[in-house]
Amino acid sequence: MELQAGQVAVVTGAASGVGLAMARRFAAEGLKVVLADVEEAALDKAAAGLRAEGADVHARVVDVGERRQVLELAESAYETYGAVHVLCNNAGVGSGAEGRMWEHEPNDWKWAFSVNVWGVFHGIQAFLPHMIKSGQPGHVVNTSSADGGIAPLPTASVYAVTKAAVVTMTESLYAHLRAEHARVGASVLFPGPHMLRTGLWESHRNRPERYAKERPRKTPYRTLDQWESAMRAAGKEVDFTPVEEVAELVVEGIRADRFWLLPPSERSDAQIRARAKSMLDRANPSYLESFILD
Repeated sequence: MELQAGQVAVVTGAASGVGLAMARRFAAEGLKVVLADVEEAALDKAAAGLRAEGADVHARVVDVGERRQVLELAESAYETYGAVHVLCNNAGVGSGAEGRMWEHEPNDWKWAFSVNVWGVFHGIQAFLPHMIKSGQPGHVVNTSSADGGIAPLPTASVYAVTKAAVVTMTESLYAHLRAEHARVGASVLFPGPHMLRTGLWESHRNRPERYAKERPRKTPYRTLDQWESAMRAAGKEVDFTPVEEVAELVVEGIRADRFWLLPPSERSDAQIRARAKSMLDRANPSYLESFILD
């Protein structure tokens, strides 16, 4: 797909982080951008900033876990611009779960799945029929994570499970689009290859009451800065990938009709090989040994 001025890109989770970086990068290509986010103040600030840079922006407060709101987002986007060419199902949250899996609160799972999995599915159902029917070239990018999308991360199992689901959902979407001979491509995004400075660490600030914690946390939430300080105190330096690099990877991937938007990484490649070898050898998952020892 060629990205051209005048086309329209919809990005969820667009008020900050990777979502905002993608929206800014699309705007730089001359695309009109539809920003969706659950955080109104941050969304207004992001939209104002993009408009100040000359972008044509339509912003809407949306909880992607609410199907009706995503359907209304699609209606609003088409009423405003008449078309959608790029859809980035990017909104995501961490669950805030503590302890072992059998100790997790059901609401931790319900909230994470509502946003990270159902949010992607809602986006697909709200936009894809219109995009396919238009007959115009289009592309869908679903944001996963190496943490779950490539290999399990038992220390954040709820988040990892949701991101694994996004990979399979996108693979299935790709097959369905090809079977329909649609002019719409699909990609799964793994932001990285290093850590990202995003608001994911503080997802709890936007947790809806319907998925409220049922009991107090044993430990307080940690910010990214606090986590980074703790890692440095332990003698471990943390590398970060600028969100602008992730946005560039997305633009290049759409142009190349590339499914796996997976930046080069020795660590990720080693995880993929170890997991695949375990499956092919019908062997126990020894690649999880470091987590088992924790």
